[in-house]
Amino acid sequence: MKKFKILDCTLRDGGYYTNWNFSSEVVNRYIETTNNLPIDYLEVGYRSKPTREYMGKFGYSPVFVLEKLHNNSTKKLAVMLNEKSTTPKDLDMLLTPVKGLVDMIRIAVDPKNFNRALLLAKSVKKMGFKVAFNTMYMSKWSTQCDGFLDNLSEINGVADLFCMVDSFGGVTPSEVREITTEVKHSTNCLIGFHGHNNLQLGLINTLTAIECGVDFVDATALGMGRGAGNLNMELLLTYLKNEGIEVDFNVLGDYVSVFQPLLDEYHWGTNLPYMISGANSIPQKDVMEWVTNRTYSFNSIVRALDNKRNHVPDNAHYPLLNPFPTEKVLIVGGGNSVIEHREAVKEFLKNNQDFSVIFATCRHAASYQDILNDKYYCLVGNEAKRMKSNVREDNFEGKCILAPYPRKMGTEVPEFVKDSTFELKAISFTTNYLDSCTAIALQTALDLKAKEVFLIGYDGYKGEVLSEKEMDLTNENRTLFTDFKAYFKKALVSLNDTLYKELEIKSIYQFI
Repeated sequence: MKKFKILDCTLRDGGYYTNWNFSSEVVNRYIETTNNLPIDYLEVGYRSKPTREYMGKFGYSPVFVLEKLHNNSTKKLAVMLNEKSTTPKDLDMLLTPVKGLVDMIRIAVDPKNFNRALLLAKSVKKMGFKVAFNTMYMSKWSTQCDGFLDNLSEINGVADLFCMVDSFGGVTPSEVREITTEVKHSTNCLIGFHGHNNLQLGLINTLTAIECGVDFVDATALGMGRGAGNLNMELLLTYLKNEGIEVDFNVLGDYVSVFQPLLDEYHWGTNLPYMISGANSIPQKDVMEWVTNRTYSFNSIVRALDNKRNHVPDNAHYPLLNPFPTEKVLIVGGGNSVIEHREAVKEFLKNNQDFSVIFATCRHAASYQDILNDKYYCLVGNEAKRMKSNVREDNFEGKCILAPYPRKMGTEVPEFVKDSTFELKAISFTTNYLDSCTAIALQTALDLKAKEVFLIGYDGYKGEVLSEKEMDLTNENRTLFTDFKAYFKKALVSLNDTLYKELEIKSIYQFI
């Protein structure tokens, strides 16, 4: 018989991927399966004040939702308060309505706000709830949280549970032993462990914590959770089955299958950037945003992490672009029209040598290396890698353009173009999508003093149903085109048919 309790926080921690939206079908099956598994608590979401950012049902855990869960679940329920956005004055609104529905309030605590969290916890305790400190950044407690461990005894008589949270997924089993021993020495409440899986140490760290005598451990279905995710509940229960805990694998299989479609959609789990962030105690929030962004390569993410670790704003600085003015510019996008109308485009450029050509992407650059016009290549996101694949070193002519310094993802430039690389001083026409290829291309046109700007290869995406990436890129380009026209005071002209209504269309064939 296990002496510790298991807390499932799938809906709360997994909500970072779904914006705390889970369908009724998923939630109902989740409750049905957990009712028949050796799980003691379900942490079902946050209780939150209104925020500007969208959060779904379990970001607020409204009363009617908690009533249904309370009626249908045989487990004890917990919700979380985020200390940084909650004061004792908020508790009447947040917690009074859920009395009798929720057994435990877990408070997400930054160690630097420990004294403030203590006041909040005392107020929660007075309302009759069990109180847990979910204290973050475990890997930094001994080195960067001055006096935090020395003051832990202050939670005695207030906290029912002190949960050690490996926020960065980077602590090791030996550190778990050392810190757990110190926490147990200073406190007289129950102790828990919540591990993240950046270095795939979630299971061994949790088992180590159990060996050290902790009273609670956390896990989630399929490891669903912020960034690299958490310890997989099904893995923990499979291991514990061999330790004598009763687990019905048919039920466990149903539990896993509930969340498999979400895993297929969101692809959480560890990868190289998360591993690096875990090893260097870098917050998951930024990494999660970068990993899910379509434009950022692993190299750029690793570079950004390296810059953070070294406390530098960027890893490279280049001269400012100071080009000769040109009155006319052609921006080349990545659409298929660039290849479909290649002969016409080349004929057009041969007849208009005064045009400068800006490649927003190097996707089709190989087909245009023989043109004699001045060429500019925008290096954003994956474009350095794409340039190395598509532009021949022995035939390179032109200039490479970077976003203004410092660049959020750091700087990657192919070795053979470093002497021909420049950065923009600023992006003046918009405050949106500043690290977009199109934003860099349009700003380069402005820096070239262009009076006319033409585009080819911005075709738009056909079809009634667009993928999420297609929708994101469409919205990005529309916003940039709109902002540019308002600043430029002239039309942007597409030389091919396009679905972007913000562009004026003039067939390239009328010019040749």
